[in-house]
Amino acid sequence: MTTVDTPAVGGIAPALRQLYLVRFAFAIVWAGLVFTTKSELGALGIALVVIYPLFDVAAAVWDARSSGDHGQVRSLQVNMAISLIAAVGLAIASASGVPAALRVWGVWAIVSGIVQLIVGVRRRRMGGQWPMILSGGISVLAGGNFIASASGADPQLSGVAGYAVLGGIFFLVSALRLGRADKEV
Repeated sequence: MTTVDTPAVGGIAPALRQLYLVRFAFAIVWAGLVFTTKSELGALGIALVVIYPLFDVAAAVWDARSSGDHGQVRSLQVNMAISLIAAVGLAIASASGVPAALRVWGVWAIVSGIVQLIVGVRRRRMGGQWPMILSGGISVLAGGNFIASASGADPQLSGVAGYAVLGGIFFLVSALRLGRADKEV
């Protein structure tokens, strides 16, 4: 068996699978709503850019409770703090417009992507984590792109919606892989 196919350990796999499916559904719905705002930071746009990192906090809490004492809780707590700071930063930056919001989103994507990479690498033996590792790496690259695009001629929020869809797809793939690994146990 390869590392990707190693069965999930303990009771964490079903909880992670459920969490990843919820994260996939949320990302798709959220991205659809962002696309309806046409990249405007009105009341709905601001609410949406703040809600996403807050949902990330809730997901990390769920993950930490499911993980128990598997050594991941500290990284997840760091992720919670980063996402809370991002939510506050996005609320403040959104008052200055799309470029400021994209810069904050970019920094958040970079830092949270690094944390996701660390957690995914630590969990790789349980199976289903390669999509999370790839997603973390892509998040780091996307964050740099958001920061760069903030200085462009016509910065748009639609890029963060695409980022959420891609992240959601990675969560779906990981959930499916975890389901397969859990059945092999």
